Amino acid sequence: MEDLNAILAPGMLVRHPDRAEWGIGQVQSNIGARVTVNFREEGKIVIDSTRIALLPVFDETI
Repeated sequence: MEDLNAILAPGMLVRHPDRAEWGIGQVQSNIGARVTVNFREEGKIVIDSTRIALLPVFDETI
């Protein structure tokens, strides 16, 4: 599987496709296949980007 999260950079806003209750998260780092995201409702989570494709948020009102 291609790493769909390779374009994510620190500071970008994202959502987890299966965890809407976590709210919007801010990318903290993207190193290799590990993306660290600080979600508003869940806290800091490390995502294996070979398994989960995070959804970029361009408009926070979504």
